[in-house]
Amino acid sequence: MALYLKAAEILEKAERKQGALKTLVYDSKFGNIKQLFALVCETQKFSPILQELIESTKLLKQTKLRLHLAMVLVYDLLIGQGLKCGGSWKVTMMKHRSRLQAELARMKVKQKVSKNEDLLPASVQRPAGDHLPRYVRVNTLKTTVEDAVDYLKRDGFSYQGQASRLDDLTLKGREFVRDLHLPELLVFSPKTDFHDHFLYKAGHIILQDKASCLPAYFLNPPPGSRVIDACAAPGNKTSHLAALMKNKGKLFAFDLDAKRLTTMSTLLLRAGVTCQQLANQDFLKVDPDSAQYKDVEYILLDPSCSGSGMVCIRDDTSADQEKDRARLASLASFQLKCLNHGLRFPSLKRLVYSTCSIHSQENEEVVTACLQQNPGFRLVPLLAQWPERGLEPLTKCLRASTTKTRTHGFFVALLEKHSEAGSTKQGQPVQMSEPETTAHAPPACEETPEASEMEDKPTPAADELRCFVKSQFGSAGVYSSTTCSKRKTFRSPPAACSPALAATCPRCPK
Repeated sequence: MALYLKAAEILEKAERKQGALKTLVYDSKFGNIKQLFALVCETQKFSPILQELIESTKLLKQTKLRLHLAMVLVYDLLIGQGLKCGGSWKVTMMKHRSRLQAELARMKVKQKVSKNEDLLPASVQRPAGDHLPRYVRVNTLKTTVEDAVDYLKRDGFSYQGQASRLDDLTLKGREFVRDLHLPELLVFSPKTDFHDHFLYKAGHIILQDKASCLPAYFLNPPPGSRVIDACAAPGNKTSHLAALMKNKGKLFAFDLDAKRLTTMSTLLLRAGVTCQQLANQDFLKVDPDSAQYKDVEYILLDPSCSGSGMVCIRDDTSADQEKDRARLASLASFQLKCLNHGLRFPSLKRLVYSTCSIHSQENEEVVTACLQQNPGFRLVPLLAQWPERGLEPLTKCLRASTTKTRTHGFFVALLEKHSEAGSTKQGQPVQMSEPETTAHAPPACEETPEASEMEDKPTPAADELRCFVKSQFGSAGVYSSTTCSKRKTFRSPPAACSPALAATCPRCPK
């Protein structure tokens, strides 16, 4: 019953524009985040059909249920995997099941379709064969891509090699490939679930959509640098930055939500990140000229946005179009303020700006306004072989979408200071690195989740926790962490893991 009550509460809040769906789910602290997120997303997707069913059968009048609670119950009863509750709710819904099923069948006959999903508008349906793959980022703080592939092969997965085109990402069963753009990303068939897998629980793999991996990949801070993740929670991008830094240097991560920051610390712990300093603080109130931050060279800015690129979130306009325009304008104003603030750090070399939005108001228009106000910065061309570019004239930026890149909708721009040469020539395109073919020693430390997306949810890794030493929150809401040096990876003979992991690996002989 708790599942349906919480799902109904979140749907009602989302309808009132009290927060993005992903944020509301993540902040709910519900025991099974994955289950809740799936129910909320699917119920929202089918909401026009569910509301028509409820209205035509007069369900609310006969059951005294509230609309959003009735929607989640009807979804699971007719479209989902069956009701997961007992008691009076189940008795009530079973009493009306025949009428609801008959009305659903009548709707399908009327629209001349046979599947429930075919009742959805074309803009909401997923095109045939276009279900998004499951992306898994290998956490190089704890292992190598080669060792992860080897372990997965021994676990019954079928490795298909390096992908060379998008069509190679159409996988089935237990097939998987190495991504064609990001060298540390593995790609699996859409419904592959790793939440109970040893590699996930031990922090060796991170469940993260490919588009969400792009910001840290393009920023690419070298080991030893000082980096800011401005709006960090839930932490996937933070862990990715730490891995690129090999846990060397200092990674400052800010977020206003203390609960999300606490959960993020658990995720970073599982990933083996030790170079971070988390702060429950508004990034806009951080002083760029302070002694602590004046040497920051790299910033990743992924601010709050409409979330319109997330495939589970409907972005249809409401009846009040003026209200929708005002909401986008407010978001864009906040995003521009954050971007301008980020460019004020005196030692800054590069800043990545990203959103999970498809709206130009939050993407190209924000970047254009920022460049006009900050002539000392310019755009860096990104990944020439990427199939979707920013809207004209900002084609140096990247966009991502379900149809063209097989990912969630996303936008990424890389801004570079004119006067800073860095390790590459000014304006030199950022290209993908070639995947390495030989194993290398695991880095000294680092890691972080979407959730998909809500994809990476906190799971305790007992062996890591025993090695963990964490200080208490200070008066400024800042804390840091360290781990012991016993995080060894399975650099193994093929038949077994290394001695350091053998004790915890469920597949190794004891």
